[in-house]
Amino acid sequence: MAQQKRRRRVHAVLAAAAAVALTTAGCGGGSSSDSNSAAQGADSRGPITFVTGKDNSNVWSATIEKWNAAHPNEKVTLKEQSDQADQQHDDIVQHMQAKDPSYDIVTTDVVWTAEFAAKGWLVPLKDKFALDTSKLLKPTVAAATYNGTLYAAPFASDGGMLYYRKDLVPTPPKTLDEMWGMCSIAKKKNMGCYAGQFAKYEGLTVNAAEAINTAGGKIVDDQGKPTVDSPESVKGLQMLADHYKNGDIPKEAITFQEEQGRQAFESGKLLFLRNWPYVYNLAKTDGSSVVKDKFAVAPLPGVSGPGASSLGGHSEGIGAYSKHKATAFDFLKFIEEDAQQKFFMEKGSLAPVVASMYDDPALVAKAPYLPTLKTSIENAVPRPVTPFYPAVTTAIEDNAYAAMKGDKPVDQAIKDMQSAIASASH
Repeated sequence: MAQQKRRRRVHAVLAAAAAVALTTAGCGGGSSSDSNSAAQGADSRGPITFVTGKDNSNVWSATIEKWNAAHPNEKVTLKEQSDQADQQHDDIVQHMQAKDPSYDIVTTDVVWTAEFAAKGWLVPLKDKFALDTSKLLKPTVAAATYNGTLYAAPFASDGGMLYYRKDLVPTPPKTLDEMWGMCSIAKKKNMGCYAGQFAKYEGLTVNAAEAINTAGGKIVDDQGKPTVDSPESVKGLQMLADHYKNGDIPKEAITFQEEQGRQAFESGKLLFLRNWPYVYNLAKTDGSSVVKDKFAVAPLPGVSGPGASSLGGHSEGIGAYSKHKATAFDFLKFIEEDAQQKFFMEKGSLAPVVASMYDDPALVAKAPYLPTLKTSIENAVPRPVTPFYPAVTTAIEDNAYAAMKGDKPVDQAIKDMQSAIASASH
């Protein structure tokens, strides 16, 4: 659960890291010296350091103890960073720029992978470092891939779900048209119909991307070039703007981050809420929740079936300057094993990246939302994969916010988004 809270902070502070990250994002692959460093220590084994954000979920100490007991000559030392995403990002940048060999494995948010890979800071997971991803959920693999090459091992995932009042809506909507049609129920009950994360921060990028992708648009192509200027993208963003204007999305929702939406839902003010899995247990157990036994979850609705959630989560990459890359790679394989993935879920409420975990009866009994979350992740789309992500997310946030508030026409907002992404990618 704490890791889920950390993930919320990740969404909230990524935009704040833009200025620093922009100075570190390269224009393509790393330098030749960086490429050569990836080969150094490829066959070497020995003690390594594992760098990750603050272990609020209390999963890493026990995991590392288990590894160390079986590998006394290749012990892993845990280095905890802060629990603030921008500080984690900048810490990795500083140590990689200094070619620090002690950063053997680094935890990367899914939106950092392309930047770090483009700078030559992560070892490509191919050839002798080829990782078997056959049992992993495909979107988690896609999020750890840059220019067709895997650069990190997916560790924990995340996807958006639709929370709904099952006492008022016995059968959840399967399509967006169905959901918006149910807003009449909310009006009769004098409550808001739908909210997501619409404040001007990373959460708005998540929600705007979901609307655009679900409508058939695409923000950037596989090479990171902007492709958002399309009728499909306009349709997706227009949907949010129209339903904000007509009141289906309550006016206060333009200020909502994850927590404000959760609190509104728990206090009975919303019929539908788009949010992450962490909300489930809180809405069931919070003393202030008036919906403890009155809600359920469903996949985000799309045009004719499940919509396209934005993918959350973290991966683990091998630092290019590590002196013991063989040990680092074995540790990456270790964290993908079923036993560790199950422990991450049971101990830390971390969404597994191994597909079979979502069908484990014992896990589903403890976390009934898992089958829904699996559908969400299977239909998820990574946020734009680009070395210039901080500037790209700012372009999305600024223009989506202006469009929803009615400060500029949606078609103009999409054109401006396209231009800003193009400028950021040079």
